[in-house]
Amino acid sequence: MTPDIRAYLAAWTHDPRRVKPLFAGIASAMAAALPGCGATLDLVVRPGITASLRASFPGPKTGARPLFALADVVEDPQGRFLSVCFYDDAVSDPEEFGQCVPRGLLGEDARCFDIESPDPDVLPYLEARLAEAADAKTQKKRL
Repeated sequence: MTPDIRAYLAAWTHDPRRVKPLFAGIASAMAAALPGCGATLDLVVRPGITASLRASFPGPKTGARPLFALADVVEDPQGRFLSVCFYDDAVSDPEEFGQCVPRGLLGEDARCFDIESPDPDVLPYLEARLAEAADAKTQKKRL
């Protein structure tokens, strides 16, 4: 995990929905997937609105998808919640936990998983989706 992600997690002290540990797990899973697909991990914080953890591919973006995963921490009056999104055609969803969001990820259809409370089954499920999205074969298919 990068120092900015660690600092963001350290500053996150109010967590009524108890989703901070899941975000930390997703960040670790994204970081673990990076070496296999050549992506970088960036945190973009918009105070009071959202923090976006982006697994991005370096270099020119012409013709290629610049991301393989996006995890947003969304600010909400009842407490932060998570929305983890992938390109819809890059992941499966055998348990149908996610929802299709037309043009929801950089103008392309997305498969998003919104998490508002802790669930022990969510992290392993999302880790499997991250592995699918980061798979080099999947990346080649997309281009």
